[in-house]
Amino acid sequence: MKLCIGLALCLLVAACGKPGAPPAPAAPAAAKTYVIGMSQCNLGEPWRVQMNEDIRNAAAAHPALSVVFKDAQNDALRQVAHVEEFINAGVDAIIVSPKEAAPLTPPIAAAFAKGIPVIVLDRRVLGDAYTCFIGADNKKIGKAAGAWILHTLGGTGAVVELKGLMTSTPGQDRHSGFRAGIAGGALEIVFEADTKWLEPDARKEMESALARGKTIDLVYAHNDPGAHGAYLAAQAVGREKAMRFVGIDALPQEGQMYVKQGILAASFEYPTGGKEAIDTVLAIFGGTAVPKEITLKSRIFTPENIGAGGTWLE
Repeated sequence: MKLCIGLALCLLVAACGKPGAPPAPAAPAAAKTYVIGMSQCNLGEPWRVQMNEDIRNAAAAHPALSVVFKDAQNDALRQVAHVEEFINAGVDAIIVSPKEAAPLTPPIAAAFAKGIPVIVLDRRVLGDAYTCFIGADNKKIGKAAGAWILHTLGGTGAVVELKGLMTSTPGQDRHSGFRAGIAGGALEIVFEADTKWLEPDARKEMESALARGKTIDLVYAHNDPGAHGAYLAAQAVGREKAMRFVGIDALPQEGQMYVKQGILAASFEYPTGGKEAIDTVLAIFGGTAVPKEITLKSRIFTPENIGAGGTWLE
């Protein structure tokens, strides 16, 4: 197989002239098969299933690429073992979406030190011993959600916050961003809980919030499965029409669909970065320098704008 890359590399150089811009796809420079190891922290979340699918579809367009997928099943030690296995196997690149920052930092740094390109997706690790981090700005999304909620509720009201995994950077950022977004208002957080990104956990925690008998005007969940779980809990006791539900992710078949169905009042997009990860790996294989960080854009979807494709966050 002969891979022609002259024009593609010129395009890449132009694209990478913009700080933080995803590199354009390119063919690898040598006629060989490149093996990429992909460690996903879990496949219990639809968003993560979509990330793997986006990686698989992007790689499928390039016959020289072979991706080995591993599922850590929400076990940080298992994911550490994945990265170590990839290093020992001599893969050409590693893509990893960490469960937690601290446990994954040493093995990712070890791979990086051995000259293996490492793309970190979605959740950050500590330090900067990796090739490229790709993800949306969770603080910005959380702050936008908070500002939208504050405006929608007229500056006052009772809110439930169902958090993602709070030992993960997205959970921390979506929480701190939200609190910044509602600062200066008179919203009361009447209940909050860590749901570990899982819909069954969110439903259980929402049942606890409802059992307290307090008025709830809105539920802010760190992901759409959490918001949907909260909706189902409220629906089970006939209270779903008395409150609004807001989530993050906005997958077409999930958050966007819930907005269309009137289940969610808003869903904020959190792109998976799967395609961008493959584009970045291809650029590296083609000998092109890539940004240390690529920040993906986000949109808000509401019943009013979903027909027009949502509204981009400023």
